[in-house]
Amino acid sequence: MPRLSRATRTFEAPAMKRRESPAASFRPAIDRTLTISATRQLYLALRDAIMTGTLRPGHRLPSTRLAMREWGLSRGLVAEAYELLMAEGYAEARHGSGTYVAADLPEALPGAPSIARKAAASPPRRFAPQAERLLRSPGPPERRTLPFAAGRVLHDKRTANLLRRIAARHLDFGSDGYGDPQGLPSLRQGIADYLAASRGVRCTAAQIFVTAGTQQALDLACRVLIAPGDAVLIEDPCYPPARAVFTLNGARLIGLPVDQHGLRIDSFDKAAERPAAVYVTPSHQYPLGATLSLQRRLQLLQLARETGCWIIEDDYDSEFRYEGAAIASLQGLDGDGRVLYAGTFSKALLPSIRLGYLVVPSDLAPAFRAVRPALDVFPPSLPQRIVADYLGEGHFAAHLRRLRESFRASRDDLVGRLKDSLAAHLIADAPEQGIFLTARSTGTWTDDVRLAKAAEAAGVVVVPVSPMHIAAPAKDHLIFGFSGLSRDEAEAGIERLVQVFDQRPASAAPSVRTQRI
Repeated sequence: MPRLSRATRTFEAPAMKRRESPAASFRPAIDRTLTISATRQLYLALRDAIMTGTLRPGHRLPSTRLAMREWGLSRGLVAEAYELLMAEGYAEARHGSGTYVAADLPEALPGAPSIARKAAASPPRRFAPQAERLLRSPGPPERRTLPFAAGRVLHDKRTANLLRRIAARHLDFGSDGYGDPQGLPSLRQGIADYLAASRGVRCTAAQIFVTAGTQQALDLACRVLIAPGDAVLIEDPCYPPARAVFTLNGARLIGLPVDQHGLRIDSFDKAAERPAAVYVTPSHQYPLGATLSLQRRLQLLQLARETGCWIIEDDYDSEFRYEGAAIASLQGLDGDGRVLYAGTFSKALLPSIRLGYLVVPSDLAPAFRAVRPALDVFPPSLPQRIVADYLGEGHFAAHLRRLRESFRASRDDLVGRLKDSLAAHLIADAPEQGIFLTARSTGTWTDDVRLAKAAEAAGVVVVPVSPMHIAAPAKDHLIFGFSGLSRDEAEAGIERLVQVFDQRPASAAPSVRTQRI
């Protein structure tokens, strides 16, 4: 076999380095002033770390050479401590591989500090009052990839390949550094152009803050504009994670009812209360699906003008309009600079990419820019660059057209199956917009929480609406997600739901019927 030249050998791929375990970051405390030997101190430090779970079964301990360098101890001292551990069964040697924490240690080691005992012996745990309120309130539904789970996004191969190709061009992490706290300028400009064309939002790139989804956008707005104890008007029922954000920031929530025309502005007595903000989902109310009428949009803007409150518009799924023209944003009607507009790429691209945005009035931008670095310094660069290129190269509009048609087909298929198989129990109309539909009872059942639990046990996710209310609700609405829903999943899911309703114990019709959409 011909001998490789030196130049050829220079470009040979280096051997793969053995991956280090978390134990490589362990730093024992050795006190040279003590009478106990350094070997014994190292042994005791390692043993205690194993007993308390800091070093877990199967973790590879640093080699004696690495430990010598990292811990400032001689190799012989480290080897002697390892031998003590192995002699007592805390560690084991693997030929040609190194020294490991013994894999067969019991979960509860004798003498290991008990977390339960430590908690019982310590003073009572205290939380902030707003955190206590969250602990008592229902949390967001578990994200599961089961039939009818909401928020799923399945891409065609064209979109997946484009995102993969764009991501590959931005993987030079060696040249990366700290970014702009507002977000990548090219992405902000792309968002501004997109919102102006598709949603009628009037803004410049300087008014946009890139965030980790809508949740961080709402949190940022709260931190800048809402003081603890301030009144915030929200829809009743309301999107639970949004409600949690306001609660965690100390807001005092006032729920306003929702009907088929959206938020009931006239139900609020502005003479008795001066709100700091109003949170609203005007294009597609979550969870009931109503669209805020023009008359009520103007009433809401008038309320902001008269009271000086802010309006936080959450436009979470406006890209998916199936019937008629897209509803213009509330922000585009605002002539007084009182509306903050929040949007997200989670529904249209990927939930895992965690990119959203907040459009603020231009005079508020300096305050938001001052607060933003305290949250997370700046948004991650890689997903921003991917989405910026995806928008800038013109891929987004075509992608949305394909996704809309896919979601429309899933919506129509789901509505048809519900009417064919469950019309006796559910009234399900096709929504004009969005990625979910809300079905209501025909009167044969009244407890949406109980039905949702039974459906989950059968392998189907339907979300009950009643826990999303502030005032006492009628317990007879269920949310069905249809984005990313295949025909096979829909068929299997409906079959399981039919069984749930067939096995359901009879329930009395509600004594009080409330207005529903």
